[in-house]
Amino acid sequence: LADKIIQRCGGSLHFFDAAAPIVTADSIDMEYAFTASRYDKGGDDAYINCPMNKEEYERFHAALVQAERAPRHDVDVQNPKVYEGCMPVEILAQRGLDTLRFGPMKPVGLRDPRTGHRPWAVLQLRSENANQSMYNLVGFQTNLKFPEQRRVFGMIPALHDAEYVRYGVMHRNTFLDSPRLLSADYAMLDTPNLFFAGQMTGVEGYMESASSGMMAGINAVKRMKGEPSVILPPTTMIGALSRYIADSTVKDFQPMGANLGILPPLTETIRDKRQRAAAYAQRSLDDLSQIMGQLS
Repeated sequence: LADKIIQRCGGSLHFFDAAAPIVTADSIDMEYAFTASRYDKGGDDAYINCPMNKEEYERFHAALVQAERAPRHDVDVQNPKVYEGCMPVEILAQRGLDTLRFGPMKPVGLRDPRTGHRPWAVLQLRSENANQSMYNLVGFQTNLKFPEQRRVFGMIPALHDAEYVRYGVMHRNTFLDSPRLLSADYAMLDTPNLFFAGQMTGVEGYMESASSGMMAGINAVKRMKGEPSVILPPTTMIGALSRYIADSTVKDFQPMGANLGILPPLTETIRDKRQRAAAYAQRSLDDLSQIMGQLS
């Protein structure tokens, strides 16, 4: 079956061994960060850059190489045999003090506007979705335990209080390059009568996979009846997930589970986390109630 899917999708069946963490945009401390592209190419807001001076970097490096890694039965976590492009950042760091500075944390082509000089090291954050509510830690694929990721990556000044919508992981998985293959109703772009659902579409988690199957099933029936597809509002988690897997602006597509970061921001700022989550939920229910009739 996998071979047939690969053939049908033009080889667009992705495998990955490690993924980088994703943080919410509003948890990045911009007092210690700046927006810029290398050599001022690509627009000022292409990346959020998190600079470090020499002392900060060396403390971070020492903590990174000593941090506790998640155990795995199918790979040597101290010396994993993975693709070089997916090499965990902690493995790169143990190759030498300056390896990261010549790799994912290279500062060339960047100037910190606070100092007017090139930083000693820089972590770049890349927008993970169209509304720029989530940012990926570029080049920071990792197999550190989740608390260690928060502790060690929190030593980067701009991420001292970062909220993680997904921690970095190392595992083997198979999924479609959905933004290039699927529409938000889970049908193939070039074959609208063929639907995919579940983890292989890039939704991560039991409830997420079940929701994709539900929506794919509803829309398959509607397609048979000659009726238009139904896509839930982007303010609902199911609707936001279906739009994420079909978002063509996502270049380095990786699976995503339900999280508030993929929802459109609230119109008002709510500091209390519980109240903010409740506001998201109520908005979702209000919008969902307006289209329930379309699901039958």
